[in-house]
Amino acid sequence: MTDVAGTCDARFASVRDALRENLESRGDVGAAVCVAVEGRVVADLWGGRRGADGAAAWERDTVVCVFSVGKALAALCALRLVDRGALALDEPLSRRWPELRGGDATVRDLLGHRAGLAAIRRPLPDGALYDWKAVTAALAGQEPWWPPGAACGYHVHTFGFLVGEVVRRVAGAPLRAVFDREVARPLGADVWFGLPPARRARRADYLFGELTAGATGAPGGAPSPPERAELRRCAYANPPGATGVGTVNSEAWLDAELPSANAHATARGVAAIYAALLDGRLLGAGTLDAAIAEASVEEDLVLGRPSRFGLGFQLTQPERPLGPNPRSFGHFGAGGSLGFADPDAGVAFGYVMNSGGPRWRNPRNRALIDAVYAAL
Repeated sequence: MTDVAGTCDARFASVRDALRENLESRGDVGAAVCVAVEGRVVADLWGGRRGADGAAAWERDTVVCVFSVGKALAALCALRLVDRGALALDEPLSRRWPELRGGDATVRDLLGHRAGLAAIRRPLPDGALYDWKAVTAALAGQEPWWPPGAACGYHVHTFGFLVGEVVRRVAGAPLRAVFDREVARPLGADVWFGLPPARRARRADYLFGELTAGATGAPGGAPSPPERAELRRCAYANPPGATGVGTVNSEAWLDAELPSANAHATARGVAAIYAALLDGRLLGAGTLDAAIAEASVEEDLVLGRPSRFGLGFQLTQPERPLGPNPRSFGHFGAGGSLGFADPDAGVAFGYVMNSGGPRWRNPRNRALIDAVYAAL
């Protein structure tokens, strides 16, 4: 029987069982899950291996790349500016970023994936991903792919650069510095954009597995009109290397600030942030209510399937539920990582792992979610 370490209330033993089954039969190599209910941690568990050679065990403080889980955390930095009146949801982006050709889009449009800037059409050279000024300059020159506010399209890689540049211009510091200063460190949460050199000895190697298939292109499905196909291709493949395939374990990836893609975390750190959202430590109630209200619910022009977004957060939807309650919000990461909160049940949840699984309906995170709610 696979060993699962950590602590777990007896009532939530099913969560331990689900993690063990993930490791034994659902493809997890190394993973951790943390669950808090009404602010109290009821499960903090980990198991498996963290090294590519299988030699190193996953430990209590192991961190790993959680990909798009970081999008919600980047949005949180912008929402905190809204919360204190330094930024307004309905102001145009051009007020903060005059050079932006798509500046008619509002902050609300951006956070709801409605800004029309889901991709950069002009091909960027190898290495541009790690040049913040080069990518944001390319975004500034990009005509919107659709009129801002008129449609929803997942801003796969541009979201982090767009939100990060707005935060930088308003707060006067890079997004990851703002996040570290205002969110992660006050909570004692092991979450970073990139990963500081001092923390890298406890990093888990990321092993792509099923995630590698199609990771440099758009999702499958019916053929798209040429413009839609071009949008999807650019959204995923430009700048080169933005998916992290082949580079996620590199020093360049760890050094970079890529808010859409290179957040690194423990499950405990992710759950701590969502618990702090529920108890009002990070956002006022009015701002959180605005952030988790439905901003987009329609077929996504980039993903080619239904999306449901608040402002920076993915919202629960029948096709991919975050538990049974209607107000749950959070964000998935490529391969199955997840952070979410359920205001109705008082649940905060974090799951991280180092072996990519199915992108859309991942049986590993679903098994853990089901186990949590079965125990409530």
